[in-house]
Amino acid sequence: MLFDLDGTLLDREKSLIAFVSHQYERLAPKLSSIPKEDYISRFIELDNNGYVWKDKVYKQLINEFNLTDYPVKELLDDYVSNFKHYCIPFQHLHRMLNELQQQNIKLGIITNGYGQFQLDNIQALGIEQKFEVILISEWEDMKKPNPEIFARALTKLKVNAASSMFVGDHAMNDIEAAKNVGMIAVWKRNDASPTEKADYNIDELSEIPLLVQQMF
Repeated sequence: MLFDLDGTLLDREKSLIAFVSHQYERLAPKLSSIPKEDYISRFIELDNNGYVWKDKVYKQLINEFNLTDYPVKELLDDYVSNFKHYCIPFQHLHRMLNELQQQNIKLGIITNGYGQFQLDNIQALGIEQKFEVILISEWEDMKKPNPEIFARALTKLKVNAASSMFVGDHAMNDIEAAKNVGMIAVWKRNDASPTEKADYNIDELSEIPLLVQQMF
């Protein structure tokens, strides 16, 4: 059983809102002229579900809100250093992983992103030790939907694609990519990326152990 991280195990939207809210408070009173809700909503919009790295986000925020007291590097360093303190898991995460381990299911993560940043977030969720394999695109020098990163994870786990599931929230990077290498694709539904190509759809992580029992 392989998982995506952001939007699948990590509730990235809630985590990001929590971080940005506290960042605003830490930067006050220099931001007092900017309504907190405006700062947060614009950050979330520019972030584009994590597909825009924060140097570009902060550069745009500085231009729009005239944040001349804060260089991009200072704001970016604050994000990189402190986001992990605001990581919020999706409901039932730990129970789901424990139940899969009790079923002797091998577990892995494949996530796009910067290596240490993503590992910090995984550690912040308290789940690193649950996984036999953790592949992060920067450190693997390839990213989803490249089929090679899926093949690499399967090789490390010593399992074949047909007897493996991949759980993710992105139609192309997770669902289509997993199916292209012959894995069973499980889509964690969200409003941003509807797909009809998944083999199974779930709303909650708590659904996964039963699904595994039914499949294997």
